[in-house]
This record gives sequence, C-alpha cells and structure tokens, in this order.
Amino acid sequence: MLPAKRRAATEAEAAALASGIRLRIIRLTFSEALTNKELAQRLGRDPATTLHHVRKLVETGFLAAQPPRRGARGAREIPYLSTGLSWTLDSCGDKGVEQAVLEAYLAEIAETGFEGVHQSRLVVQVAPEERAELETRLNALLEEFRARPRRPGAERTAVYLATYPST
Repeated sequence: MLPAKRRAATEAEAAALASGIRLRIIRLTFSEALTNKELAQRLGRDPATTLHHVRKLVETGFLAAQPPRRGARGAREIPYLSTGLSWTLDSCGDKGVEQAVLEAYLAEIAETGFEGVHQSRLVVQVAPEERAELETRLNALLEEFRARPRRPGAERTAVYLATYPST
C-alpha cells in the first residue's frame, strides 16, 4: 500500500496545529464525535477555553460539526469529529508544530501513566539516503494501519515516533 500523498500545511493550518491542546482534541475526536463540554471534561479544561480551540480547528478544517443532539438536560449540543486532515499534511519542520506534537505526547503519557506505555529506543547507523528510506518505510507502515477500516471494539492506540541525529 502506498503512503497517502501529503501536502504542505498552509500558514493557518500550521498555526492551528501549533498547539498541544488542539492536537489532543483532534486525537480525541478521531473515532468518536465529542461535544465541547465532553472535550473540556476529558482535557480537564474550562469549556470556554476549549471552545476557542474547537472553533479554530473547525475554521481550519480539522474538525467538522456533526448533527446537533440533546444533552442530559435537554440542551442542544454539537458534537465534533476529526476530519483526518492532519494526517495528510506535512508541517515542513515548523518548530511550533513540532513542539506541540511533543507537548501533546507528554500530556497524554502523563494521563495514561507508564503502565500502558510500551517504549523502545535504539540508535541505528544509516547513510543520508538510507535515513530517508527508513522514514519513508516507517510512515508507510503507520499509513497502512491508519487506513484500515475501523472495527467495533478495536482498541485505540496512539503512536509517537521521532527520528533525530544521535550525537
């Protein structure tokens, strides 16, 4: 399977992604539509602050409003679902986005605790053209799993992957 074609993020898209909290909102709404109130509860944030981030993600195409539904007290609530746009973008080394990715990862690990985390770290020695091949193949593997149909009862699994020069 060929990896999905990526395009460079626009300035507005990169700015929207340069927030750890927004990246977490995108992840939380990947397979389940959530309201602003539900997102605020899961993130331990104020609903007004969360709404600001939700609106920015809707405005830039990362979230889509779903049909309104009635909440527990009969209030009209709008759930949001990730569009998957973030997976098709290349942040082109935008430092704000890169920092936000790490921030989101660390916040999610802090919530999860290390009991459920499986980590490995290694250093490989590769020529520059081999490094490009390594990154391409890793991305292709991630794309293969991302593209699989969603199955009821399947466990959501987050993956954080970084390659960097080892000194």
